[in-house]
Amino acid sequence: MMDYPVSGDPAAHLPVLYQEIIHSLKPHRGGRYVDGTVGAGGHAAGILEASSPDGFLLGMDVDPVALELARQRLTPFQDRVILIQASYTTLAKQVKNLEWEKVDGILLDLGVSSMQLDQAERGFSFRESANLDMRFDPGNPVTASQLINELPEDELANIIYRYGEERKSRQIARAIVRERPIRTTTELAEIVRRVVRSEKPGRHPATRTFQALRIAVNNELTALEEVLPQAIAVLASGGRLAVITFHSLEDRIVKQFFRRESKDCICPPRQPVCTCGHTAVIQEVSRRPIEPGETEISTNPRARSARLRVAQKL
Repeated sequence: MMDYPVSGDPAAHLPVLYQEIIHSLKPHRGGRYVDGTVGAGGHAAGILEASSPDGFLLGMDVDPVALELARQRLTPFQDRVILIQASYTTLAKQVKNLEWEKVDGILLDLGVSSMQLDQAERGFSFRESANLDMRFDPGNPVTASQLINELPEDELANIIYRYGEERKSRQIARAIVRERPIRTTTELAEIVRRVVRSEKPGRHPATRTFQALRIAVNNELTALEEVLPQAIAVLASGGRLAVITFHSLEDRIVKQFFRRESKDCICPPRQPVCTCGHTAVIQEVSRRPIEPGETEISTNPRARSARLRVAQKL
């Protein structure tokens, strides 16, 4: 297992849509909350502050570096916070282990954090040369290097297309296979740049490819599909689930799940009689996602693609 160094000031990591999360979850004294992607603890600190003096929070993360930073940041609340290194796909199990019957609010802040991007050795960014790692959990046996250097060309192209929505996926995969072995992030970024050549201003041509590899390495979309039903199941009546996504694939999964679970019938529209037996278990707090304002984007440009969706348990 590779150990990543712990560095940086936890308070320096800006939580995206912070005020919107506190407003949406409405933490109250005595409440029970779960931050399934606790990161450096920014959102968690706000939830604990708002639920003072006796609210509790379970913070989960697969990244041991994030957990250590969260532990430092949440020291003032140490009697009211439980931090566990675990995937949010085990959310229901972790809540049960604490003997919490139900919880009042759940937050999932998806994707890669600024903290992870800023650690070059993690391999998430192409700004500095580093090994092609891209694992949130250093215990994960799969790295981006393995995908890049070992997958057949067609499988690699499918990952880049499906998870990166990259139109030139086949050309990129062909170029990667031709240049193998590829050892560093900057090597890969240059290969992709030569294929894509141009991109939107401010966006590197390799952005979509790196996103696709990161999603594949960490199995992110499958994990999201697994956690959403668990989250709804452990919420108390009136409790809220808030999910921050950073690209269309994640947002689509959350949107479709919220829409389906807020309906009493999910039979095909042309079916004359309902046979599904489905009943609504949530209501969408807002049908349109909440987006960061211009002020937040100006101070934290990485927030520009964030989308927040919130549902309330019936």
